[in-house]
Amino acid sequence: MQRGNLQPKFADLQATFVVPLPHLWSQLDQRQLRPELMDQPGLDPLEHQQALLGLALINRLTRSAACFFPDIRRLAKLNPGRRLRLLDVACGGGDTVRAISRMARREGIDLEVHGCDISAEAVSLASAAARAEGHAAHFFQADAIGAPLPGGYHLITTSLFLHHLTEPDAESLLRSMAAATLEQLLVHDLIRSHVDLMLTWIGTRLLSRSPIVHIDGPLSVGGAFQLDEVAQLAAAAGLVDAQITRFWPERFLVSWSRNATNA
Repeated sequence: MQRGNLQPKFADLQATFVVPLPHLWSQLDQRQLRPELMDQPGLDPLEHQQALLGLALINRLTRSAACFFPDIRRLAKLNPGRRLRLLDVACGGGDTVRAISRMARREGIDLEVHGCDISAEAVSLASAAARAEGHAAHFFQADAIGAPLPGGYHLITTSLFLHHLTEPDAESLLRSMAAATLEQLLVHDLIRSHVDLMLTWIGTRLLSRSPIVHIDGPLSVGGAFQLDEVAQLAAAAGLVDAQITRFWPERFLVSWSRNATNA
C-alpha cells in the first residue's frame, strides 16, 4: 500500500528530470550541472536500491575499481608488512569498496577498507552487501563537502562523484581529501564528451532497468569535466604534481601523492 502511494509521486519526479538526448548533445561544449534524480530527498528507498544495484553492475563491467589498484599495489610494495587503510568517499552502494577488497585479498595485500556516503540508504545497502559477501568493510554516513574528512587513511579515493559538484565544491573536496590522506588521493570520474554521452545513454538502458539510472546517467555526462578543467581544479586545490590519466571508456584518474609533493 505504501509503495502504491509513493509511485505516482515518483513518476511525477521522473518527468521533472528528463532532458532529451538531442538537447544534452548540443550543450556538451559547456559543462551543464543539473540536479539528478538520485540526489533528491524523499526518494522511494526501493527505487534508490534498484538504482544503486544498476550502477554497481555498470561499474563492474567498466572496471571502475580496477583503475585504483595499480596505485594501491605500488603503495603496498613500498610498505611491506604494513596494514594500509583506505576510505572511499561518496561510496554509494559500496561496490567499489568491495571490488577493491576482493583484489587486495587475491594479491595478499593487507588493506582495511572503509566507505562513507551522505545517504543513509546507501550506507545501509553497502553494509548489508559487504556482510553478505564476507567483507570486513566498514561504512558510515558523512557529508564529504560540509565537514572535514576523517584522518588516519593512507589512501582516500572517490569514484564518479566529482561530476555531481559545483566547481567550488569540487575544489573543496580535493583540498579535503589531500588534507586528510596520509599518503595518496585517487579520483576517478567521467570525461564530458559526445562519445561518453552516447556510450552512457546506450549502456544504462542495456544494463539496468532502473529509470533513475536511465535519467541520471546522461545528466552525469553533461555535468562531468573535461581534462583541461580537471587539471585546473587540481591546480586550484594545490595538488602539485598531480597525475591525470585518461582511460577507456571515456574516464580519467587523478593521482596525487603527499610524499611526491614533499620530496
